[in-house]
Amino acid sequence: MKWRLVKFSKNSAFMNMSIDEAILEMVRDGLSPPTIRLYGWSPDAVSIGCFQSMEEEVNVKRCMELGVDCVRRITGGGAVYHDSEGELTYSIIAREDLFPKGIRESYREICGYVVRGLGKIGISAEFAPINDIVTHGKKISGNAQTRREGVLLQHGTILYSLDVRKMFGVLNVSKEKISDKMIKNVEERVTSVRSYSDASIEKLCESIETAFTEGREYDIGRVSNEELSKANGLAKNKYGSRDWNFRR
Repeated sequence: MKWRLVKFSKNSAFMNMSIDEAILEMVRDGLSPPTIRLYGWSPDAVSIGCFQSMEEEVNVKRCMELGVDCVRRITGGGAVYHDSEGELTYSIIAREDLFPKGIRESYREICGYVVRGLGKIGISAEFAPINDIVTHGKKISGNAQTRREGVLLQHGTILYSLDVRKMFGVLNVSKEKISDKMIKNVEERVTSVRSYSDASIEKLCESIETAFTEGREYDIGRVSNEELSKANGLAKNKYGSRDWNFRR
């Protein structure tokens, strides 16, 4: 089976989530190949898990002031700050029978590609169940998954650089808690590529691409016109709507 690799590009939060879902629908219908996509976020964004409350998790007013996108994912997990310059995101979308049946086992397999990609730039990392990747005991990648109508979608972030104060500014953390002590505590639990490697983000992309495609037959492709048409509709009517993003 031949896969498609869609190389890195930046999009708004609404388009990123819409493209992932559009590809999922096309893979479900047998109209698109299994796909690996790398992307970034422009402008900065916050995404929340499918079952979270935007107003509970996110400082929406501050995001509006800073021009930060706020979007709800179709996957679970927690609120995530996406820095336009400090993060690489991947998604992998394919029939679920291509992966282990168990949630933990499928996370282990897919996160294993990220672990190998980090290894290619000199970072020794490991899978930390259920859906994290850690290096030197610190989280460097968070991942989320959903399965719909026979198709698995997993996307995840790889932290390239980390600005904890900026992150706290857009998530709902009280001013009293944004102390040097708390920031130090977060920095002791979360890390980034830049802390352990001098690789550029372009080199990181290349390493992750290689890790995901090794041993696979694949073509370098693009998001198709039909997928883009679906994505534009989803961005307008779903991911860019208050009904979706503030439904809880």
